[in-house]
Amino acid sequence: MKMNKLRIVPLGGLGEIGKNMMILEYGDDIVVIDAGLMFPNEEMLGVDFVIPDISYLLQKQQKIRGIIVTHGHEDHIGALPYVLSLLPVPVYATLFTRDLIALKLKNRGVKAEPELHVIPSDGKITLGNFVIRFFSVCHSIPDAVGLVIETPLGVIVHSGDFKIDHTPVMGEVTDVGRLASVGNKGVLLLFSDSTYAELPGHGVSEVVVGETLDNIVAGASGRVIITTFASLVSRIQQVIDVAAKHERRVAIIGRSMKELVKAAMATGYLHVPPDVMGRFEDIKGLPHNRVILLTTGSQGEPTSALVRIANRDRRSQVHIVPGDTVVVSATPIPGNEMLVNRTIDALFRQGARVIYNKLAQVHVHGHGSQEDLKLLLRLVKPKFFIPVHGEYRHLSLHAMLAQSVGIPRENIFVLEDGDILELQREAGKVEGKAPVGGDIYVNGSVTGKMDAVALQERKLLSQDGVVMVSVVVDSKSGRLQGKPCVKMKGLIASRESQALIERSQEVLFSALNDKGGISPEADLLEAQVKEVLSRFFYQEVHRHPVIVPIVARV
Repeated sequence: MKMNKLRIVPLGGLGEIGKNMMILEYGDDIVVIDAGLMFPNEEMLGVDFVIPDISYLLQKQQKIRGIIVTHGHEDHIGALPYVLSLLPVPVYATLFTRDLIALKLKNRGVKAEPELHVIPSDGKITLGNFVIRFFSVCHSIPDAVGLVIETPLGVIVHSGDFKIDHTPVMGEVTDVGRLASVGNKGVLLLFSDSTYAELPGHGVSEVVVGETLDNIVAGASGRVIITTFASLVSRIQQVIDVAAKHERRVAIIGRSMKELVKAAMATGYLHVPPDVMGRFEDIKGLPHNRVILLTTGSQGEPTSALVRIANRDRRSQVHIVPGDTVVVSATPIPGNEMLVNRTIDALFRQGARVIYNKLAQVHVHGHGSQEDLKLLLRLVKPKFFIPVHGEYRHLSLHAMLAQSVGIPRENIFVLEDGDILELQREAGKVEGKAPVGGDIYVNGSVTGKMDAVALQERKLLSQDGVVMVSVVVDSKSGRLQGKPCVKMKGLIASRESQALIERSQEVLFSALNDKGGISPEADLLEAQVKEVLSRFFYQEVHRHPVIVPIVARV
């Protein structure tokens, strides 16, 4: 008998509930909403990014009818190269989003030809039991959409990432008329963006940022260097418009931004007047009061263009000179504050005038604040509500907002990653957990789960360094042949290391020989070496370095 329940499973990463992937299942059909990545936190040393565990989908891949993508940000498309290599299913997105997905797949070297379908922002598709209609939403990237999904049990609305901005720089406003119409006909369930559920009031329009940038450029005597998110096309358009107004030329520094600007120009979302944009090599000889540089690095990413400028990197094309104004047109993603502040400090030290959001309105976020979220709830009037796209505190606060506008507490579900919610017309209940074994870490070309031991070892290496020990044992007598050879990296200052090395060698030599012979088993000998040196280094310098024994028998 076919399931007469709607099954809902959120998959995310690092506590971002349902932000990366949302699974809807009815009968023999599954549709997936978004497939994004998350950036690592400060504990995940050496990890490039994190993608959801799709074990649940792999078990049911014959049921998957397609992946619907709401917009082209990394946290909504970034996992697609990895997902599509395992699940070659159709992907449905608007034009600009499709182009960004294709670029992402190309850059990641995905060899299989993906099945990418373009759906207009007011388009409709049918995937098994699901009829999906797109509607426009205002966000910080063009071609963003929300979803109205017809199911046998009722209508679902998914907000996508959205804000209420009646004067957007580009793209459509959020289609509140469509939402009101759908709400009047009856909505079973609403998924809604919770990213800024902590912020009171309404969001601020992008127009305000344009006015601020205009005033900054008008008053700048030298170059203006502006950093923002590579995908924030509306901000890039504002910079181009201001440059044209003040007769400046714009050059882009940073590969990801160059690629995205090229895609935005090709699809007509970015309009560049003649002779405004050029290569850095072509405009670096202009008077400084005729130059604007757009760079990546708004989050303090170590390899980004702005950070290289701040660090006086010899490989950087740009170096700060007197008269430069640097505008950080972004707010730090939680966890990146220290990196961003360090970059700003370094720019100040070099004599730049640095302007960021605490000093002027140079950035507004692309998500709805509390009053916007309540407006959406009142328009849609859902029977059931699931807050998504945020950490647990954001979901909880959004749930409280939903109660404040009249949705009963028992009809609100704050889900954890992997929860299986089974929803009927009159009630819903979490009935189990999907086989989610933890986040999938991407380290360069290696993708897979990384256990806690590996991450802990990386943390220890970063904090306390490594000690490498070579021990040579006479296979006949079982005694050491000479003193062990000890080398250290990152434990203490190099000028003090030699004396510590010599003492560690003496202690290890005495400890092993005093045992009346070396263990014949290499594993036991390595354990002895680790035990002796771990105790020694903690007693001497109060550190726990990673100890790597190398045993040779001759």
